Amino acid sequence: MKKVLLVDDHAFLRDALAEVMRRQFPQAQVLEAGTLQATRSLLAVHADVELLLLDLSLPDGNGLQALPGLHRATAARIVVMSADERIETVNAALEAGAAGYLPKTLGGDSMLAAVQRVLAGGVYVPALAFGARAALPLTEPAPTLSPRQRDVLGWLVAGAANKVIARELDIAEATVKSHVTAIFEAFGVANRTQVVVEVARRGWLVEPQRKRAP
Repeated sequence: MKKVLLVDDHAFLRDALAEVMRRQFPQAQVLEAGTLQATRSLLAVHADVELLLLDLSLPDGNGLQALPGLHRATAARIVVMSADERIETVNAALEAGAAGYLPKTLGGDSMLAAVQRVLAGGVYVPALAFGARAALPLTEPAPTLSPRQRDVLGWLVAGAANKVIARELDIAEATVKSHVTAIFEAFGVANRTQVVVEVARRGWLVEPQRKRAP
């Protein structure tokens, strides 16, 4: 990663996060902004920002409302940071283009793991954002999915494209598309982001798996 932009109006928190990013990504340039206006100005100059960590509460605007515009202004992966852990806020951020949602209560190691997942092309939604409603054990599989569909689900949650899933599972891309459609139907959703949200809401732990006999 070449550049990361941290957006938070609390200088102390921003400085602490910047130090964590510098330790984890020593080759990266860490940029900082405390307002939406400063964020837009930095993005106009630094077109190669790869990761944008965005607080939702900023003095000159609401980060959630600004997300679509920021998403259009940069190719960076945008990850929201917030003390708001309500499911409706998480959903709104993902629908607006965020690639992840980090509660400010998240520990340092968990935060870094989430950032790594996003940088690898995945989407991060913490199960804790759904509180007690994550009623199923973390290891319980989706009862309506076949073993192959659960394999595909793991790669969907990791943010992999159909072509990548086909390669990793050694199956045809058309077969992947068929499984993805079946997964959408099983969850009652219309897109991949909604699948990620549903997996997190149920508290399921799904990991990418590789070749399995059909």
